[in-house]
Amino acid sequence: MKKPTLKAPKLKAPKLKAPDLSAVAGGSRTGQSLLAGVAVLGLVFGVAELRAPATPATDTGARTTAQVERTALVCPPPMQGVTGSTNLTLFSPEGGTGATGTGRLAEASADNVVAAQNLAQPTAGAQPSGSPSAAPSEQPSGSPAAVTPALDARVTLDKPGAPATGPAANNDEAPGSFAIATGNLAPGFTATQVTTSENGGTSLSGADCVPSGTSFWFAGASSGANRVDYVTLVNADSLPAVVDLHMYGDKGAIDNELATGIAVAPGQSQRLLLSSYTKGAVDDLALHIVTRSGRIGAGVHASDTGKGTDWLEPSADPAPAVTVPGIPDDVTTAHLVVATDSADDADLKVQLSGKNGWFTPAGKESIHVKAGMTATLDFQFSSENREGASAIRLTPTSQDHPTPIVAGLRVDRENKGKTESTWLSGGSPIGARASIADNRAGQTKLILTAVDTDAKVKVTSSAGASGGTPATKDVDVPAGTTVTVEGIDPQGANGPYALTLQTLGGGPVLATRQLSAVTKDVPTFTTQQFRDDHATVEVPHVAADPGIVLKQ
Repeated sequence: MKKPTLKAPKLKAPKLKAPDLSAVAGGSRTGQSLLAGVAVLGLVFGVAELRAPATPATDTGARTTAQVERTALVCPPPMQGVTGSTNLTLFSPEGGTGATGTGRLAEASADNVVAAQNLAQPTAGAQPSGSPSAAPSEQPSGSPAAVTPALDARVTLDKPGAPATGPAANNDEAPGSFAIATGNLAPGFTATQVTTSENGGTSLSGADCVPSGTSFWFAGASSGANRVDYVTLVNADSLPAVVDLHMYGDKGAIDNELATGIAVAPGQSQRLLLSSYTKGAVDDLALHIVTRSGRIGAGVHASDTGKGTDWLEPSADPAPAVTVPGIPDDVTTAHLVVATDSADDADLKVQLSGKNGWFTPAGKESIHVKAGMTATLDFQFSSENREGASAIRLTPTSQDHPTPIVAGLRVDRENKGKTESTWLSGGSPIGARASIADNRAGQTKLILTAVDTDAKVKVTSSAGASGGTPATKDVDVPAGTTVTVEGIDPQGANGPYALTLQTLGGGPVLATRQLSAVTKDVPTFTTQQFRDDHATVEVPHVAADPGIVLKQ
């Protein structure tokens, strides 16, 4: 059968009126004709200026880096009880390009979430060059203009290099909060939350505020008889989120319809009592908090009545090899929880970092984790067997059978029969740079672990929030060892100060900050992990391609 012949439709070129060039002084007819031609091409393909196009068209395959222009973080509800108090501290290291920027922290609410969307928008009257002085209004004549609520900021950061701090709301129901930085404050921007509380016993709790995400892992939660653990969810985005809790115990996954499809509206904070979802007491839980839609900031707050209270550190994503850094040099016990959601078991070699590198602890050489379950291992430390601050490394016993795992570690300090606890997690390297905003003179220790090779780290202590002189020192960390760095307070520090770490060579390096104080004979402390601040992003290197207007 003969195929019909398809004729392309005839397209009429639009009638374009040539511009009147009679006013061009000294213009010859030829010159005017050329100008007219350029003007017609401009009408067809768009007006162009004699500069590189704003949106390049061709990816050359090469990559370059650019400074981030906006950083957003989410902080959990303080969980401070009736009598507790919480400090919220913001910091951005020096080095960001540009002359200006903003840094704000506000409580999560529907109005604040809407107001935060306009932080990076140009203000009225700051029109770009060449644009009309007034854009046409989209509001019908006589209708009321939309009113954008103002951001009710609790803490304001105006310049890099020194932190700004302020209190959370002074009540038991204080919501979560969020922090946003733009311009030259965005690269390396960080926020830290520290709570002093009598809720469940005297304690010091700390949390680094994290970017909103869709997946968070925690190992070491519990709904046991002595524990009161809460899952916290904060939606700092303008879209609703739907969240599922996946729970794993020593007998496998815990199914509960109540733990699925949890709705979190924009600007809303939720506190979920973990024991309401586990169908009975379950010790040594691993939680995977995931969203079906939207993004949230997630946390797990643990309280062991009379023995310790703190936030669980979020674990690095599941991987066959995991290192848990930050074991202080004066802890008495440690409780390791390892989990896998894989269909395969995990057989792992256990090592501790010591003065001369990684070593295998006697009687704790390995741990077996069944598929979809958790497993535990306990450590006792004393003056006889302690080698200073340490880290735990878990690696596959067979490289032919790597199973992704997550890990968390509870560590306890004791003083005159009273204890305090904090929870550590599987870590990730500090990368090029990482900061923690809230450190205090006489109460801060830095703990560094070089995982594979010798490393050198630059440590910078900023001025305090109300004054002080910054200080810098370089620290060598031999491979497989953990180094405790003290004496890093800035001279004359007034108020909390920030610590910034930079990897100068070797590594990778994992790092934690220990903040401690003795209150009513209780050796209160909290430990947070430094995480790569991702101050730059990789972007494609592009070249202009004027022919793109002729391509389909």
